[in-house]
Amino acid sequence: MFPSTVLLIGGAGFIGSHVASQLAERNVRVIVPTRRRDRAKHLILLPSVDVVEADVNDPAVLAGLTTGVDAVVNLVGVLHSRSGTPWGADFDRAHVALPKAVAAACKAAGVTRLVQVSALGAADDAPSQYLRSKAAGEAAVRAGGVDWTIVRPSLVFGDGECFLRLFARLLKLFPVMPLAGADTRYQPVDVRDVARCIVHALGEPEAAGQVYPLCGPTVYTMRELVKLTGRTIGREPCVVGLPGPLASLQALALELAPGPTLMSRDNLRSMSVDNVCDAGCTLPFGFSPTTLESAIADCLVDFTPTDRFERARSKAHR
Repeated sequence: MFPSTVLLIGGAGFIGSHVASQLAERNVRVIVPTRRRDRAKHLILLPSVDVVEADVNDPAVLAGLTTGVDAVVNLVGVLHSRSGTPWGADFDRAHVALPKAVAAACKAAGVTRLVQVSALGAADDAPSQYLRSKAAGEAAVRAGGVDWTIVRPSLVFGDGECFLRLFARLLKLFPVMPLAGADTRYQPVDVRDVARCIVHALGEPEAAGQVYPLCGPTVYTMRELVKLTGRTIGREPCVVGLPGPLASLQALALELAPGPTLMSRDNLRSMSVDNVCDAGCTLPFGFSPTTLESAIADCLVDFTPTDRFERARSKAHR
């Protein structure tokens, strides 16, 4: 039976917002905890969604949130962390300690289903702290004594937010793109497909105890993704793949640059292995994945030449 009340941890984020929307379409009551309510204001108008200010890292608060719910989805993740052993403190807090606490709270409250959103490539022997900490979080969920499902998305794209937007911003400024990890392969997956798999897993008894990689239908190198972005926004970039030492130097420079971190040396270590599903594997439950080509225009709508021209005409009242 499908759960009637779902606690959505990390529900104000990119993937979580789509999960909340799809659950609301099913008239499921959704509780979205957030430290700042204004970060989830886009969810407040959704029917059956309750946004509450709460710190899920507080065990007492987490215990209260899990009381009376049927299922929990944990989407919390961070891309960057201070370094440490075996991984940085920020990775430990978000990827290891929180999943462990969520599983314990679920068991104590009698919650029957827990879906943990991890990352494709998570493994104990992965090259990066990010991926190793994700694997440790998965292990904590498995050992938590509840019926769990783990999903591992590849790179996620979709309208409103998209990893390709960073490339688009850079290509507007620079015709030549020096690129670390240019030949690393990825299998990008649409955020709506990721959300659909998470929601379906909540009501699928056979999903309990399963780990599902989530991928789109096509494999691309990072070089190909940059060129696809360029074609979409009307640019023809020259992509220069950086060898190891120069790639490390680029990652260090971006890591130390002021403002939001665009890339780190740990990100570069993640890029040393391909981020693809096994042959023939894309989405579970018989779902057909969305192609990147069919959605990329919406993903980069602010950067396409036609849209810029139309906005200019609008401002000129023409």
